[in-house]
Amino acid sequence: MKSKHPNETRPVHLLKLCVGIDSVETLCIRQAERIRSGLYSTPEHITRMRPKRQEELLNGGSLYWVIRGLILARQKILALETRKGQDQITRCAIVLDRRLFLTRATPRRAFRGWRYLEPDKAPDDIREFIVGEKTLPKRMEMELNRLGVI
Repeated sequence: MKSKHPNETRPVHLLKLCVGIDSVETLCIRQAERIRSGLYSTPEHITRMRPKRQEELLNGGSLYWVIRGLILARQKILALETRKGQDQITRCAIVLDRRLFLTRATPRRAFRGWRYLEPDKAPDDIREFIVGEKTLPKRMEMELNRLGVI
């Protein structure tokens, strides 16, 4: 769908595998630990390649997290910043909002790096995630969603 205004940039999202994380709660706890340790002031994901569609990402884009083969959560992208590591290699920091939203559990095959995700392909939000809340197992949630129960 094209924008009605020719100069208006349409948002786009990123899709990223959450390697070494087995749940949204684990992701949230890991991000909080990095902030408490002083490593970051807000959640960041460091990546080797800088997205070329920066203007679209910063116009309302989010990072959608794939956990154990399912898109389960998203965080709004606040900024893309340059970081130089101890190895002196320049990388891109995807700066994220602290708030994490649960999304409809959506299957996604493994891939390397990150991928662009067009807004019409992004799963709907369910609600904001709160550490410690009880949730349904994701496969059960998918089946209930498929049946139209939730």
